[in-house]
Amino acid sequence: MNNLTDQLHALGFYAGIYSDSGWFTCAGYPGSFMHEEQDALTFQSWGFDFLKYDNCAIPFDDVIREGMVGKYQRMSDALAMVAEKTGTTFVFSLCQWGWSQVWLWGASLSHSWRIDGDIGPYWTSIASIINSASFITQATNYYGRNDLDMLEIGNGNFTYDEAKTHFTTWALVKAPLLIGTNLASLTSEMLSILKNTEIIAINQDPVYGTSISPFRWGINADWTYNATFPAQYWSGPSENGTVIMLINTLDEPADMFFNLTESPWIRAGRQYAVRDLWTHTNNGTAVRNFTAVGVAPHGVAALLLQDAGDEPAGIMPPCAGEALSQCTAENGTSYANS
Repeated sequence: MNNLTDQLHALGFYAGIYSDSGWFTCAGYPGSFMHEEQDALTFQSWGFDFLKYDNCAIPFDDVIREGMVGKYQRMSDALAMVAEKTGTTFVFSLCQWGWSQVWLWGASLSHSWRIDGDIGPYWTSIASIINSASFITQATNYYGRNDLDMLEIGNGNFTYDEAKTHFTTWALVKAPLLIGTNLASLTSEMLSILKNTEIIAINQDPVYGTSISPFRWGINADWTYNATFPAQYWSGPSENGTVIMLINTLDEPADMFFNLTESPWIRAGRQYAVRDLWTHTNNGTAVRNFTAVGVAPHGVAALLLQDAGDEPAGIMPPCAGEALSQCTAENGTSYANS
């Protein structure tokens, strides 16, 4: 095991291992219940940095005499003990199937937690997980992360554009980026997705640990739960500007338009330089609105908007977007009623 983790570390990766909070893992191998400290010390001695902890083979109530929180607390305490004894810290990723409970509990204990079922290497699975994530983005910060499950890029029948959407969403909602691919089928094109350093930099942002969040659902009314057509328009802060993600959930190309101030991170009366995080190009300056032209079916546009100063003088109407309905001069003159 040390040989394996040494090789992974030499490649620049962290090394992860899997166990279970019950008697057995979901595949029937020994779990960690009642052996938490022994297993935590063993994983540390083998050089691992990450523990994914599952929820199969739960002991009977008269054995465990504690709920789900206590069952996971046992390993959390064991990992804290390892950190105190050895100075080694783990990322502790909880897999529990009642995500609302884990979200509330995990957020206070500095872990990551699974939010949905096991991922499948096909678009409908990705869309469903994105839909789930759209309602709980506020749960992510440096204290813990929503875990959307592993990156399946290189597996299944993803198109290139679907794989880009998969990676972009996982990275920008600040999920752990766990590569679960078959290396034998990982093409150079798919590998290039996993090596997008501009996207990874936002996932690893040292200033903002928060996820991007939807500012408009798009084809659905806001806050619509739809596993097939999730939220399309997302934004969030980063140390270098405002991050915008636009997802085309349709089966055909689409132009995707938004008013800049729909994002809560954009200031009115300012213009913004546009950086495309996939083409790695600077695409001019956006004033008041922006259109991503011809976003591919199930594809994504990922942009970084950086403040470029005051917008040009004399632009009409004097207020943009939703503010237009209450756009008023100091003397009381309403543009909306003029």
